[in-house]
Amino acid sequence: MPVYYEYSFKVNPPQPGTDILISDLGDLGFETFSEDEHGFKAYIQEEIDSSINFQELNYNDFTFTFKKQRIEQTNWNAEWEKNFEPVLVENLLLIRAPFHNPVENVQHEIVIMPKMSFGTGHHDTTWLMCKQLFQLNLNKKTVLDMGCGTGVLAILAKKLGAEKVVGIDIDEWSVENSIENCMNNNCSDIEIKLGGKKALNTYKSFDVILANINKNVLKDQMAVYANLLANGGNLLLSGFFNTDIAELEKVAENNSLKLTDSFIKNNWAVMKLVKD
Repeated sequence: MPVYYEYSFKVNPPQPGTDILISDLGDLGFETFSEDEHGFKAYIQEEIDSSINFQELNYNDFTFTFKKQRIEQTNWNAEWEKNFEPVLVENLLLIRAPFHNPVENVQHEIVIMPKMSFGTGHHDTTWLMCKQLFQLNLNKKTVLDMGCGTGVLAILAKKLGAEKVVGIDIDEWSVENSIENCMNNNCSDIEIKLGGKKALNTYKSFDVILANINKNVLKDQMAVYANLLANGGNLLLSGFFNTDIAELEKVAENNSLKLTDSFIKNNWAVMKLVKD
């Protein structure tokens, strides 16, 4: 199993500096983020960490400091038990770990052990994507969750009636975690695969595509999504700031994708597009 480094960041002022820094760290290869009252923690694999140059991150509006420590994979569950709180998406969805108690009067529940994977629901982008899935008609639809992380979005799509769901991630640990979480949520028929956009070559089309990654990856893969999306199908994108919407909309339009709506939470955004 890979070895990870844990970075503890403090940002001054906290907002919007924290959101901007998290976004840029995601582009550099950091996989998971956990915010607390002191700042936030970020995790990166040892082999990627050696290539990080923080001097390239220069900001005029805020400053940041960090402490770094090497952690073993076996310590991760204990860390989450200390820090991971249940996530409630209004009265629609509860995302919790096995050691949390259920909540009454919630339509759906997903139980995950996030380990080193992104997508616990704590980040605003995951929350936004979950909320918008409830606005779509997924009954008997085929759904792709690109960059599936913990598998939360794939699992939710299945619970909302999708007939076929595929989750793909470039990280082997995320794939293992997604498979485990799918089984624990009675969704073992979800297909989880390791790979990037080349892994999509074996599929013909999807009615709905979900991609909660980051702006640069979304721009790079937009044409692939457009080719795979059925006519009239929905594409939900997140992992970027509301200030990035116009730039992504232009790339989408060049690929026959029309922006029909966008939603914002704490400066993070989700875009809903339709194949025209």
